[in-house]
Amino acid sequence: MATNSSDYGAYTEKFTLQPPPSSHQLPLTGLIFAVKDIFDVDGYVAGFGNPDWARTHSAAVSTAPAVLDMLEAGATCVGKTVMDEMAYSPNGENIHYGTPTNPCAADRIPGGSSSGSAVAVGAKLVDFSLGTDTGGSVRLPASYCGIFGFRPSHGIVSTSGVIPMAQSFDTVGWFARDFVILKRVGKVLLKLRDDNPVRFSRLIIAEDCFKLSSIPSERLTEVLISSIEKLYGSQKIEYASLGKYVEDNVPSLKYFSNNGTKNQEDSIPSLEALSSARHLLLRYEFKNNHSEWVLSVKPDLGPEIAERVSKALQTTDEKIDICYSLKTELRVALNALLGDSSILAMPTVPDPPPKLQVGPTTRDTLNARAFSLLSVAGVSGFCQVSIPLGTHDGLPIAISLLANHGSDGFLLNFVESIDTTLKRQ
Repeated sequence: MATNSSDYGAYTEKFTLQPPPSSHQLPLTGLIFAVKDIFDVDGYVAGFGNPDWARTHSAAVSTAPAVLDMLEAGATCVGKTVMDEMAYSPNGENIHYGTPTNPCAADRIPGGSSSGSAVAVGAKLVDFSLGTDTGGSVRLPASYCGIFGFRPSHGIVSTSGVIPMAQSFDTVGWFARDFVILKRVGKVLLKLRDDNPVRFSRLIIAEDCFKLSSIPSERLTEVLISSIEKLYGSQKIEYASLGKYVEDNVPSLKYFSNNGTKNQEDSIPSLEALSSARHLLLRYEFKNNHSEWVLSVKPDLGPEIAERVSKALQTTDEKIDICYSLKTELRVALNALLGDSSILAMPTVPDPPPKLQVGPTTRDTLNARAFSLLSVAGVSGFCQVSIPLGTHDGLPIAISLLANHGSDGFLLNFVESIDTTLKRQ
């Protein structure tokens, strides 16, 4: 399908789904949204980023609950958005449907796999959008496109009517340009009540994660620290080495550690090991979900996607039990660190968006660095929000805040408390 320059190549299909009639104001009345082409919408085929998938699947006979929640809350859906094939890339490039144009930097990738959903919001085509986040597919494109992105606690928002990638990590997330709309959507999806009695106790800054970033750490942390000091006092801020804490408290990591002599400044070994475990379990679950279709249809896939799918199909169950144990260990460890009232701060990803058509070696290095940070929430199942912080050297940058599993409302309320102060700086 040819893309339209006026819509930044964000859509695979346009349509209009109106909310049901209502005699009173609804939470999302007047808002327009789009959904990643991974969600069921009654009467439309969920294309999963690949024409062969669309060709071999029937139109949905019902609409995914997450999409229905948006419609029933008063929002209007205007179409399906481009995504990476089979949700299997963080880059946002699709050889069949084109690469949605990053509205902040047209010569850079938008990030994936929820590329079109992020671009539609960043380009002001819609007020908000729905995506999915398995390995980072909401948080990363939110960072690259200069918008808010929220990955909820794993299992909190229904993934029914969403094509699975890897169920241990799959979540329904959402994008918005401003925090007010991000929270309005979140209250509906998360089914939050207005009252949230949990009070913020401390902000833990993951110093090693900020040192990993190619963006000066003070450019990322200064505005956040200043906001916390103004609103809560400097005594609420603590510093920690997240990599050391994870290494000391997640014993199963030893099975995934690379004992090479990498420069500590260029990587955080324990988080790299965490990412390796996540990759293995993701490949295993992807194989269980989709190997039958891939082997029978032999779909036309882009080269990078084809290579990833091939590796997934070769995955055995070796170390898979350890992966599941590791997930539990990490959640227990981070629960002990954060409790119900602390927030962990880290860069969303260590680098600004790479240029389009960057070489595979550079791309792989950048992706590995990104996944080492993205895997913290991915493996633990904790909630995470990516917050845009303007630009550095002309490119969008972001910071992330994480909270305990099930503390999504607390995290949204905390960001709301600092949002105005962040904007003033």
